[in-house]
Amino acid sequence: MNTLTSSRSGSAWLAWSALLCASVCLSGCSTFSDWRSSLARSAPPLTPSDSFLLPTEGTDVVGIVQITSAHHEDTLSDIARRYDLGYEEIVAANPGVDPWLPGEGTQVVLPTQFVLPDAPRQGLVLNLAAMRLFYYPGPGVEEAPRVITYPVGIGREGWQTPLGTASITEKIVQPAWTVPASVRREHAKMGDPLPPVVPAGPDNPLGAFAMRLSLPSYLIHGTNQPWGVGLRVSHGCVRLYPEDIARLFPAVPEGTQVTIVNQPYVAGWRNGQLYLEAHPPLAEEARRWGKSLKPMEQALAKKTAAPDAVNWDKARKVAHEARGIPIPVSPDSPDFAAVLAAAPQVPSNPPWALAEDREGQKIQ
Repeated sequence: MNTLTSSRSGSAWLAWSALLCASVCLSGCSTFSDWRSSLARSAPPLTPSDSFLLPTEGTDVVGIVQITSAHHEDTLSDIARRYDLGYEEIVAANPGVDPWLPGEGTQVVLPTQFVLPDAPRQGLVLNLAAMRLFYYPGPGVEEAPRVITYPVGIGREGWQTPLGTASITEKIVQPAWTVPASVRREHAKMGDPLPPVVPAGPDNPLGAFAMRLSLPSYLIHGTNQPWGVGLRVSHGCVRLYPEDIARLFPAVPEGTQVTIVNQPYVAGWRNGQLYLEAHPPLAEEARRWGKSLKPMEQALAKKTAAPDAVNWDKARKVAHEARGIPIPVSPDSPDFAAVLAAAPQVPSNPPWALAEDREGQKIQ
């Protein structure tokens, strides 16, 4: 196992992986369409570390959509963290489901399929609109090229995480937080004064690990408030679940390139089908764009020069619904119901969640 998965329960994962692969293949061979069969063969189930073999050239989609059942005490946040999803993405994938009380037996869609961002596949790539980080380990780090993806929390409106290209300049274990003056002023106005420096420990919002960017004052770090992953809650920094930053931190060397994009509409190919993944635009873009779907059209145009290669009515529907789930939009492609019908049923308490030892508290 690599550093991203070594702390998980290996035997539990291997058993569960075999069960999932078998169930998907058997279903595809006996009752699914050719599309569902090819999907099952080409897209292995989500791994505990959200690690996928990097697609070959011309293929842009990884993972598969999955479905689970809620227990009576579950919230969507609980289920999201077990499957390494952020709050907004699991809520968007399940319109009409009460996020705080889904209810015993409620079927919950897990948006664990991803169109890779339109960016160089190297280093770290952050798509703000998707609130998701993609890591492409360099040669020699993995036996085969892979992409690892984690949900993140990003800068809230007025404190937007900046776009552009940067690099990792420093890695810090148990960081202290030097509170920017602007943040201290903001908290003072709210009656919540902060000290100039917050020492390492359970009250530190940076968590146990931080990676400093060449963009001044910006970090990729853990958090002591995991509920904020998948939301716009920070002052511009990028936060991960404690267990995710603990896996990512030792794998990312200093000097790694970081590319930050904002792509609410991401298009890509797999198995001869053109997919569209749509997220709600960030508030700043939503006001500027209004009801225009020009950015969606541009995302699809980058992937095909043939207008008749797209079912535009279907693409507009996917864009309006913005459920964050890749949907085929080629003519005569499967609809959303078929995508859900192909999704394997998985437990709300997978083995890796039961065996989770909170690496963030153990790695020194």
